[in-house]
Amino acid sequence: MVNINYNPDVLSCLANLSNDEVFTPPSMVNDILDMLPQELFTNKATTFLDPVSKSGVFLREIAKRLMVGLNAEIPDQQERINHIFKNQIYGIAITELTALLSRRSVYCSKAANGKYSICDTFESEKGNIRFDVTQHTWKNGKCVFCSASEEVYSRDKQLETHAYQFIHTDKPERLFNMKFDVIIGNPPYQLSDGGAKSSASPLYHKFVQVAVKLNPTFLAMIIPGRWFSGGKGLDQFRDEMLQDNSIKEIHDFQIGEECFPGIRIAGGVCYFLRDKNYSGDCKFSSHKSGKVTSVMKRPLLERSASSLIRINEGIPILRKVQEKAYDSFSSLVSPRKPFGFATDFLKSQEKYNLPPISDKKLKGGHSILGSLNYKRTKKYLPSDYPVPRNKDDIDKYKVFVSMSLDNGFDWSKERLQPFVGYPGELVTENFLMIGPFEDKNTAENVKSYMDTKFFHLFLFLKKVSQHVTSKVYEFIPMQDFSEEWTDEKLYKKYGLDEKEMVFIETMIKPME
Repeated sequence: MVNINYNPDVLSCLANLSNDEVFTPPSMVNDILDMLPQELFTNKATTFLDPVSKSGVFLREIAKRLMVGLNAEIPDQQERINHIFKNQIYGIAITELTALLSRRSVYCSKAANGKYSICDTFESEKGNIRFDVTQHTWKNGKCVFCSASEEVYSRDKQLETHAYQFIHTDKPERLFNMKFDVIIGNPPYQLSDGGAKSSASPLYHKFVQVAVKLNPTFLAMIIPGRWFSGGKGLDQFRDEMLQDNSIKEIHDFQIGEECFPGIRIAGGVCYFLRDKNYSGDCKFSSHKSGKVTSVMKRPLLERSASSLIRINEGIPILRKVQEKAYDSFSSLVSPRKPFGFATDFLKSQEKYNLPPISDKKLKGGHSILGSLNYKRTKKYLPSDYPVPRNKDDIDKYKVFVSMSLDNGFDWSKERLQPFVGYPGELVTENFLMIGPFEDKNTAENVKSYMDTKFFHLFLFLKKVSQHVTSKVYEFIPMQDFSEEWTDEKLYKKYGLDEKEMVFIETMIKPME
């Protein structure tokens, strides 16, 4: 039977603007608000700022809680509405369109002083949700505030600048000339940087950094999880976050679509609570398939780590392994382009001004494995072909493994597919080289180690994107490769208990 009285929340039905400007579902907003001390909503002096308002959903849900929390202190409904909207909730929209949408969601009118506005004390159309057209400040082809490309974003004034007001000023405190108790929101995630194809630079961290400078008592934002291990433009931000003992709580979603249906966000998303009056370990909660799968109160930065580990259950295992001094397996892993050939080498050889290669095996020549039209393809090179890098490794044994590993970023379902590379075999940038080794037996023993579930757990402790570069292998301990390795031998060597073994066996997909 159709329920004709069903009235969906319009803010839960909005399509996202783009991958870098996503609307936050009301249910997610309330999960974030639940992290805050709820007495904030019973205090008529508490002030809230959403510096990146898109749909107005954060301000709307805050207002709903204040309406309940202040009912006893301000019993008159209209007086309570006027007080909350005039004195407690503030927003900065990211575009003119979202300013109108936010005012409509919060004040029930696109004009705060309009006929249908539920707050009858505003004199201006903006109310407390402002949007002022802001321009980039160019220097040497880049914006000094957000690093946007002048070539891409220097445009007619009638077009959207994407110069977000909150981060395009040296004096953000002057935007409202007041101190906020809570800063909360969902900032734009990235900005095209003018690079190849869909190249983009992260942007969200700049909003967090400016918000921290404003020194609110509480800061809560939902942002991509790529910062856990740093990366493009994020290394400083990662270090700041991991060394900040005021980060009280983090909720991690390795699959971003669980927060934002239909939007794929590499590395997942997280939301966090920073309490300036707190100092200690962080409560880290992992979410999957609509459930909290683990909760652990722990330091954000483990000993000998340079990035955040997002698998709670792996931390006790890592600590056990670290009790034994060891070299890192990453020392065997090559940088990108192990032989100097790019990913498009098989497709665009003429681009690199090199001799042609053959589809047929050449006597005394070499083979090269790469990708062509999204398929693994082998071609052939003469023995005197000008190989740009690691020529001495060509005639040795090695192990090759794909440089990308992607199954929707669900680490429990992903497995490497390493294979032994024989003398005379090369690869393009699609693969990394492990080794080289002097004999086949050693290479096969290395492969046996890489096939274990133990190895994969330590790989996933650092993996946050589809790219599996040498640094992702840093936590993996080196072994004696004169012998073959199995999970059973590794569990015994490192003294794993039954619970830890069951976790690894249960959570990591068996080899096909």
